[in-house]
Amino acid sequence: MTTAHTPAAGPAPASVDAAVHATDVGKVFPTKTGEVVALTGVDLEVAAGEFVSLIGPSGCGKSTLLRLIADLDQATSGDLRIFGKPAGRARIDQDYGIAFQQAGLLPWRTVAANIALPLELHGTGKAARADRVAELAELVGLTDFVDRYPDQLSGGMQQRVAIARALASRPKLLLMDEPFGALDEMTREYLQSELARIAVETGAAVVFVTHSIPEAVFLSDRVVVMSPRPGRITDVIVTDLGEDRDEALRESPEYFARVTAVREALHGAPVERANER
Repeated sequence: MTTAHTPAAGPAPASVDAAVHATDVGKVFPTKTGEVVALTGVDLEVAAGEFVSLIGPSGCGKSTLLRLIADLDQATSGDLRIFGKPAGRARIDQDYGIAFQQAGLLPWRTVAANIALPLELHGTGKAARADRVAELAELVGLTDFVDRYPDQLSGGMQQRVAIARALASRPKLLLMDEPFGALDEMTREYLQSELARIAVETGAAVVFVTHSIPEAVFLSDRVVVMSPRPGRITDVIVTDLGEDRDEALRESPEYFARVTAVREALHGAPVERANER
């Protein structure tokens, strides 16, 4: 079966329907020894409800791009829109939720109180908060643990709390920076399946940073391959694996074909040593 590729550049004009639209985005970091070009000429569109993974070698700018989308840093050049808005406006409007490799839970708060934190910060009433927390605890399979504290949970359970918290305000976009990177393989695969289910059930778009080729293929509608610094998009691979991301998929020929395609795209990405500092 032929694996679909799409051009690495040249997205359509920005649309308010697109979860993310980046045009010629660049990021330069000043250092004591000169400027470091982290990203250059990034063109990317993520459709509403689409799951897109960013993959590439360490230092290629995957996390930097995610931080720009999240308004945790600002692009040096280009245009970046989240649902047609500047990233700062999208942050204020709670258009996205975010989860990192470390769950970042507040140790003095219970599971329920951690999940409820974004709702509290935005003045949601107590009854509405309780209803939403119960809904999310069920979604991530933690109904029986809402009164526990983070130190009473496994690493995988803590990450499920972090995902629930990221979804608390019903964002249309979920940003995830290697959320399963520190977990054992069995827990990681379980949470991949859970995340795939949650993404379908909530309808949220997802931008997911990972170093794992199998993880990227299993989860994604498209896998965006990035080059070593200066980071840019070198290939975009459409997985075309459907919505049902179950354990049987991991053994399918189609899955292995996509894994091979991403691996070949990564190996084919040009390395420009002259640009590394």
